[in-house]
Amino acid sequence: RFQSFQNVGKEKNFVFLSKKIEPSSVLETAPLFDGLKKELAWNKFSGPTFTESYCWPPVALGCDVVAISHQGNDPLLYIPPVLTLLQLKSDYKTLPNRSGVSLILCPGWKKAQLVFDLLKTYRKGCRRLHPMLIILGQNKEAASQVEIRGCEVVVTTPYNLLRLLERNTGLLCRLCHLVLDEIEVLFSDTTEQVFTILDCYKKATAQAQGNLPHQIIAVGTQWNKHITPLIKEFMNDPHIVITIIEEAAIFGNVQQVVQPCTNSNRTAELLKILDFTQRNLQKVLVFTDSVTDVEMIHKALKSNSVVSLKKHQESKCNAQCVLERWRKMNSSGTPAVLVLTDDCLQSLGITDATCVIHFSFPSPGVFGQRLQSLSDNFCTGIKDSAGDQEHMKAKSVILLTEGSSCHAPGILRYLKHAEAEIPEELYDLTPRVLESEEDKFSRPLCASLKTFGICRNRTECPDRHQINSSIDMAQNMADEMIETPERVTILPLLIVHATNYFGRIVKKQKDQYTVLAKEMNDYFKVPEHRISVNNVEKSVFYGLCEATICHRVQVVETPAKDEENVCKVTVKYIDEGRTSQVNSDQLLHLPAEFQNLPPQAVEIVVCGVKPIDNEVEWNPKVTDHINHKIKGKLHHAKVVHTLGKTVWVDPMVGVTSLPTMKMWINEYNIRSEILSMGLGTDNPEHVGEIQKLCRQMSVLDHAERLEHFTEEDTAGLEEVPSPQDTSIQENSAESCNSSMFLDVSFLDDAVQTKEAEDSTVHQQKGCHPHIKWFQDNVTVTLKIQILRAADSKCEFSREKVTFSAYSEGKLYVADLELYQSVIAEKSTCVIKDTEAVILLVKEKKGAWCKLLKNKNVHVSLDFERWEQSEDEGPFTAG
Repeated sequence: RFQSFQNVGKEKNFVFLSKKIEPSSVLETAPLFDGLKKELAWNKFSGPTFTESYCWPPVALGCDVVAISHQGNDPLLYIPPVLTLLQLKSDYKTLPNRSGVSLILCPGWKKAQLVFDLLKTYRKGCRRLHPMLIILGQNKEAASQVEIRGCEVVVTTPYNLLRLLERNTGLLCRLCHLVLDEIEVLFSDTTEQVFTILDCYKKATAQAQGNLPHQIIAVGTQWNKHITPLIKEFMNDPHIVITIIEEAAIFGNVQQVVQPCTNSNRTAELLKILDFTQRNLQKVLVFTDSVTDVEMIHKALKSNSVVSLKKHQESKCNAQCVLERWRKMNSSGTPAVLVLTDDCLQSLGITDATCVIHFSFPSPGVFGQRLQSLSDNFCTGIKDSAGDQEHMKAKSVILLTEGSSCHAPGILRYLKHAEAEIPEELYDLTPRVLESEEDKFSRPLCASLKTFGICRNRTECPDRHQINSSIDMAQNMADEMIETPERVTILPLLIVHATNYFGRIVKKQKDQYTVLAKEMNDYFKVPEHRISVNNVEKSVFYGLCEATICHRVQVVETPAKDEENVCKVTVKYIDEGRTSQVNSDQLLHLPAEFQNLPPQAVEIVVCGVKPIDNEVEWNPKVTDHINHKIKGKLHHAKVVHTLGKTVWVDPMVGVTSLPTMKMWINEYNIRSEILSMGLGTDNPEHVGEIQKLCRQMSVLDHAERLEHFTEEDTAGLEEVPSPQDTSIQENSAESCNSSMFLDVSFLDDAVQTKEAEDSTVHQQKGCHPHIKWFQDNVTVTLKIQILRAADSKCEFSREKVTFSAYSEGKLYVADLELYQSVIAEKSTCVIKDTEAVILLVKEKKGAWCKLLKNKNVHVSLDFERWEQSEDEGPFTAG
């Protein structure tokens, strides 16, 4: 075991080493290839850093290395020495082209892309280096198309590598250097996958011919329990480098004990602990945060015949004097006890204590400094478990009182990470602090929570995970814009990523924004109306003309002006959702009549799909594809939930209008489009999680709001806007009686309000089940969503079908008047565990324009099934 302290100004850097390493702190003398040193210098590399100075030498020698550091997520911890190794052709003479392969496993596509970009930058300083980034979708043919013949460095993720190995097992036979980047994330998120890869590598290594080098490098910011089997089963006597004292304490198997007591009983509890340590000749440091406590504790120990030293900033005895007495007490066989304040620890430099007692509850920052005084007694051997008593030489005892809640969450997280035994009292102190998120209450609602229904790292996420009505409901405009949630027309204008956009909800009749946009354009065409603003104010609405289009913008940030009284201001396009920087002299006075209409931009989230492999962000390939496909184009969607100005939709369908034929044609379903790329997967819990989030704050659940929508749905046929003009032109339309819609998600159009009301009254005899339907030329299939239906009845007539059943004590009734005729005697109803399936045989073959004569909000199209049968209809999509 070795420790090193390097002065950096007034601070000292800590390093814990399992074996001695001579640090290389100067780039000129670092064990790197000369061309690589030049490339690093050319890119203004300021290192090596303290951690790099200890990591580079063993990596460059081909040794196995585990490095845990605050810098552990920086690829430059390993890239320069690994690239240096790859330049040594003699080590790989038994391989084809005499080139070894390095494999860098990253926790996600984003980190893999960063590593790949760095390799491309620094390969200029190496001979014939060919890095390769492999990100595969779930489409099986993708893996078979990958060729890695002339590649020396492969960068990928565990899931992608396993998909690749299914088709290409030869990669591991050439593998000489395996890097596990962000090891704690790999082991927490993909434990099974990483160990599967390690097992495959171990077998390939055993079967490899010749004397090839084999090296495993693991770097990260936290120790993880799975690193122990990694070291024991797959590594060869690795160098362990840890520059974070708290993580070194976990590896060093420091026993963490939390002792609950009352604030008034702390001294008595301290005496009990010291009674045990006295019998075991421990070297004990008692830490507190006040001079008063030091004096009080010292006096109490003296009165109980415990010999002790004390040190605080007001002490007469200097640090050297205290240190000498500390050493003498231990060497003479007397238990050593020193009571001190935290600000004295650095001047004393004690590292050989066997027990620290936290008389005052530590903050996370102070906690690490206190643990450092135990570092000489950290274990260096690999233990079998966190509770392996035989390897426990050092102990940390925390006195937990009712006044400890301030720093309790941080310490609780660390103790969980250390797998320490945690008393219920500590859990009781922390829930309200952890759950309230008071410090985040003014932050935006977490984007991941909105987009996928889950945030995988709430403790680290800076944003809010609870509804704040004053923010989230401040502009509750979405419901006002939605005339009927079964069908809205959406114009996405800003694509944040594959399933999150900003845009407008276009009204079916006379769209107010279309009228406003025309009036603004006409107004600002007159030169006299273009009045520049002299004094730009934050939050005020202004006009902004770009080419032939005028926008309403709101100033969100105003920096200082330059000499010419002009500055760059950040503005938000309130009817589109995007932000931009413009010159202040471009802003125009906006008349009051153009400010009456509320901002029209809404946030749109497509539900039910998420990235594969538990990724937290969409791959840019998906976002770029969706951006190209949907931006500025009309879509139809079904609203499943709203909150303020955020709308969750499923499905959302790209449509094209054929005015001459008076119909819409579906071109694509966004969710299906993403799934077809192989980079997305189903997310069935999404909507439920959003509704659960809103219910916690007594926000009206959108499912309840849907019951109130019986509004007439007489949708017009809007013209598709040109890319240059995002406004929607009006176009009168006739009802479905004289036009056919291929927008099959919403075929139940053109209903009279009275008919809808009559239908609703009739259905109140029992609960109405939710029904999805699809068709082909011969039949119509209805799927009634009902669990374990009992006493079911289904009656067919030529123009009507009636279904009733009991489920979980409730009566469900659906009385459906069909749009066209069916053959009653050939129609059937089959009861299944989760649904009832009704098959209607059409009297006349062909596509139905809609299912029912009357509007029914409980009936919607089974869009996925429609797409499968789309080619069989009289019209084809697109």
